[in-house]
Amino acid sequence: MSNYDILIYKAREASKLAYNPYSLYNIGAALLCQNDQIVSGCNIENKSYGLTICAERVALFNAISSGLTPVTMAITGKLDDKWVTPCGSCRQVIAEFMKPNDIIILDGIGMRTVSQLLPEAF
Repeated sequence: MSNYDILIYKAREASKLAYNPYSLYNIGAALLCQNDQIVSGCNIENKSYGLTICAERVALFNAISSGLTPVTMAITGKLDDKWVTPCGSCRQVIAEFMKPNDIIILDGIGMRTVSQLLPEAF
C-alpha cells in the first residue's frame, strides 16, 4: 500500500468522525508530515454556521499545533454524489502552511499541487 493509499484510507476513517447534524456530509482529511506522522481531521459543524470548520483546516491546525510540518494531504467526501474539493478558505490555509509543490490528493478526482489549487496565492 502506497503512502497515498494510506492517506486516503486515513481521510476516509476521519470522515466517519464528522460532526455534521446540519449538512449530513462526512468530509475527512489526512496529512502526511515530514516526520512520517499522519494527522487527520473531519468537518465539525455548528448551528452558527460561521463557526463551522472544515476537515482540511482541522487536520492542518492539528498538525501545526503539534509542531509538525505537513507535506502531503488527502481529502475525501462527497456532496450530492460529487467528490469534494477544498473551499476557498481551506485553499488559503493550505497555501499558508504547505509549499506550492506539495501534493493534495482529492479522493475520486486525482492529485493536484497546492499552487494548482490556489494559483497566485498571497
